[in-house]
Amino acid sequence: MSERIGEVMASTNGSGRFIADLADRTPAGIAAAVSRLIRSGTLTPGSRLPTVREVARELKVSPATVNQAWRALAAAGAIVARGRAGTFVGAAATNGSGTAVGRYQRLHPPSLSAFRVDLSRGTPDPELLPDLGAALRDLTKDGASDLAADYLGEAVLPELAAKVRADWPFRAERLAVLDGALDAVDRLLSAHVRLGDAVAVEDPCFPPFLDLLAGLGARPVPVRMDESGLLPEELARAVAVHGATALILQPRAQNPTGVSLTAARLRELADILRDTGTLIIEDDHSAGIAAAALRSLGSRLPRRTVHIRSYSKSHGADLRLAVAGGPADLLDPVIERRMLGAGWTSRLLQRVLLSMLDDPAAIRAVTTARAEYRRRSTELRRALARRGVAVARGDGINLWLPVADENAAMISLAAAGIKAAPGGPFSVGDHPPTDHLRITVSALADGDLDWLATELTAATAAAPTYRRVRRA
Repeated sequence: MSERIGEVMASTNGSGRFIADLADRTPAGIAAAVSRLIRSGTLTPGSRLPTVREVARELKVSPATVNQAWRALAAAGAIVARGRAGTFVGAAATNGSGTAVGRYQRLHPPSLSAFRVDLSRGTPDPELLPDLGAALRDLTKDGASDLAADYLGEAVLPELAAKVRADWPFRAERLAVLDGALDAVDRLLSAHVRLGDAVAVEDPCFPPFLDLLAGLGARPVPVRMDESGLLPEELARAVAVHGATALILQPRAQNPTGVSLTAARLRELADILRDTGTLIIEDDHSAGIAAAALRSLGSRLPRRTVHIRSYSKSHGADLRLAVAGGPADLLDPVIERRMLGAGWTSRLLQRVLLSMLDDPAAIRAVTTARAEYRRRSTELRRALARRGVAVARGDGINLWLPVADENAAMISLAAAGIKAAPGGPFSVGDHPPTDHLRITVSALADGDLDWLATELTAATAAAPTYRRVRRA
């Protein structure tokens, strides 16, 4: 048998037992302790673990208890079962070619385990999306289906452009319809950011932004936040000291914190950026379902701001639609480059979106969803507060839950059949000052509220309870 836990951890009497002073011998406690051994490097990738019965005998618990701990570890990707060969510490995450997996893949790793509740996805409740039926039927009216044969028509439906411009936060010289907000951010960064450029980002930050910057060889510069948005002194440092050529921000319902930019903070940030050449990319990913008013830097700095409005969370992710609006000199390179590839985003899908933006039933559905997400978020925060856990109020579908130890909290929830998103991939630095989990409230059901609040409360306090003991 290869390296065993008993061979790398020694008890005070040198008997080589599993973990001599493990106080919490519940499934979550056992899983958290083993997880810490893995994270610390005491147990290395590929190490074979003792059998369930051996661990149960050492800890004087039932095999069922150890089994549950092992399932939780497997669900978190910490260990891998290989049939009769045994159970092993999982290998460092790669994409199959030896390249480290990106943050977004670490945020949503594949799992073979079934969870009772999945709070990790960051996606809307399908039951609260508008009905596509009426919009699809509209495609057969007024010659809309003729669009399918047109290669040379307008890339943006004129009717959709007029609809969008009516409530755009500033005068946009150019509009482009792209395949979702991330597609828009990706194309803007590719057009305007070069190898080695510094780019200011929110900290914590939406992981795909960091993956995109890594792919370009750009340097993310973290700008911390408070309840009003980006901290002005940190943005000033990112620009003056680090020379940030671009800024990516989410003006409301920031993912993962739910923070929305206030009017006073907007003025402060605009004053800092006014005399710089910094490109501003705004991702309004929760347009429609965010309760906070939209505040855009484009209202003060229109010549340097590209604002992106996504319809994925409000009208459906599979529409793959977002509108980017801003100066022609910033958007034309994106549009021209795209003509050599996809060319345009399906005008049939644009027509579907336009129909829903005009349909009273769809408008009511989005309004209902916005109110329901706010209610679910409020109810969960109140339930946690009654249990002594304070969570900052946020907008949209996510809560940023502070925990004592991220990995222990993940294990604790997995043992209870709950999947959450780890906070690590959102941190710009390698060592965030505090640990968090992202909790998506769109998956909450009222009947589960008390149970979830109890399990989340336990997870916030979960931490390894062993101390490492060396042989004399």
